Amino acid sequence: MNIVYQLIFSFFATMGFVIYFSAPINSVFATGITGGLSWIILYICIYRFNSKIIGTFLGALLVGVLGEYFAIKLKKPATVFITPGLVALVPGAGMYYTMSYLVQRDFEKAAISGTETLFMAAAIAIGIIVSSLFSQSLKRFMGIR
Repeated sequence: MNIVYQLIFSFFATMGFVIYFSAPINSVFATGITGGLSWIILYICIYRFNSKIIGTFLGALLVGVLGEYFAIKLKKPATVFITPGLVALVPGAGMYYTMSYLVQRDFEKAAISGTETLFMAAAIAIGIIVSSLFSQSLKRFMGIR
């Protein structure tokens, strides 16, 4: 039941971000789905497999694939769906705790938290790159422009 709550909250949080930044109104629901599903992937990987980095990569990969799909389906740029879909994956808490540990002069915890945050940010970038390359290859293969 907790997964259902996570999905609902992340869906509406992503939709709120989209509405706040005035995205096209007919893309709000699709973007909410993208953000909600990406958070569920991260949530499952954290609590079932104890891996934030792999969960972030898989979530970003899903955001990229769904973003490209919705871009073709709704005839909008993929960034309309990808950017808000990634909001839930951004390691903001990790950045906060890294800075907090640095201010407290706890350099060991700062290094651990900072490294994990850096790897999560890299996982987001790599996930988007891989999904973009995959979708471009698929478009070329299927003859879609």
